[in-house]
Amino acid sequence: MNVAELILKKRDGFALAEAEITFLIEGYTSGRIPDYQMAAFCMAVFHRGMTAEETLGLTRAMLQSGSVLDFSSLPGLKLDKHSTGGVGDKTSLIIAPLVAAAGAYVPMISGRGLGFTGGTLDKLESIPGFTVQLPLSRFRAVLRQVGCAMIGQTEEIAPADRKLYALRDVTATVESIPLICASIMSKKLAEGLDGLVLDVKTGAGAFMPTLEQASDLAQSLVDIGNGLGTQTVALITDMNQPLGKAVGNALEVQEAIQTLKGSGPQDLSLLSEKLSSRMLSLSADSGEPGRARTKVAEALSSGRALEKFAQMVEAQGGDPRVIDDPSLLPQAALRQVIVSNSTGFVTGVNARTVGRVSMALGAGRETVESRIDPSVGILLNKKIGDRVEKGEPLCAVFYNQPAKFEAVRQPLVEAFAISSDRIEPPPLIKRILE
Repeated sequence: MNVAELILKKRDGFALAEAEITFLIEGYTSGRIPDYQMAAFCMAVFHRGMTAEETLGLTRAMLQSGSVLDFSSLPGLKLDKHSTGGVGDKTSLIIAPLVAAAGAYVPMISGRGLGFTGGTLDKLESIPGFTVQLPLSRFRAVLRQVGCAMIGQTEEIAPADRKLYALRDVTATVESIPLICASIMSKKLAEGLDGLVLDVKTGAGAFMPTLEQASDLAQSLVDIGNGLGTQTVALITDMNQPLGKAVGNALEVQEAIQTLKGSGPQDLSLLSEKLSSRMLSLSADSGEPGRARTKVAEALSSGRALEKFAQMVEAQGGDPRVIDDPSLLPQAALRQVIVSNSTGFVTGVNARTVGRVSMALGAGRETVESRIDPSVGILLNKKIGDRVEKGEPLCAVFYNQPAKFEAVRQPLVEAFAISSDRIEPPPLIKRILE
């Protein structure tokens, strides 16, 4: 096959055969196809799209570029959840131990934050000593011992994706739905799962701001998962305001622990329980959704989910004392409160603005090489539907550099919309696709 001819074929809007796609992926992963040709191919896909069959073939080729884990020796279901990224979304830290406590295994391979959305790995690394870079042998051992383990992508898992994503990031082709789908699913399906739940975010603080865009992405992801033999369901959830109250790595870990103790914010607790129940209800032996919900409720109320979290932290080198002593987490030196300029009801908390402010404080990264400050972030006092008096706190800002706080003060004030009329908070779950 000729690489230039395949680029031309896709550029002109024709569908590629799976063998042609596999040729491109194998050639690029091995180094036979140079960056400039693969960049041209990605741009052709960006503009021309891919059929469902092409996207499935691309995912399969990327999946088979590396190791596919086999956990069949573990006596139970292997389940996972993936979020497309949001502001304040720390559900993975809650769901992994929660579903493990309910009887399944959760081999979670997660990512880092980039831009205004936080990354699960960055949150976990704010726990002193916690390591997300485990060899696969240790990953298996922790999973067998605890029931859940959370690591970053290894050299063995979908190497084509790691190489291709780095190229897309610098060639303005990140937002292509076929390329997004193949990237997400090649990593997730390499975990050897029985079932996968996808949390596709939509709204101001999501990469897919409209419900239609999010639905297109969700349906493509579900079709790929089911097409490659893993039972898959997607929930489209709201990201017009931050999830929970904490935004920032150590602050979000603390809030996740509070949620596992049963005292987390209502929206975060509800979504975590809904996603966990959906994961468990994918299995035949869990029966109807009501039984899965009962298992989740019992795992929380009994304290088993919190215990699983502590076991995972310790097994991955972290300090489990943070569960009872949050002062052991990184602490910002300075704290300031942002107050309301008027009386009324909060009708909006712009998630994208809050995320960008958090990134500007140091909680996120603008480039892959940017360093994270785990101690900084924002703690919301008010969310949509809440009444606020003039002079009452809207949020607290945790920071280490005064100049950074001064730069974000006004954007944070403007992130809160306040009106004389109260509105209901937006529904958390907008659609379910399976």
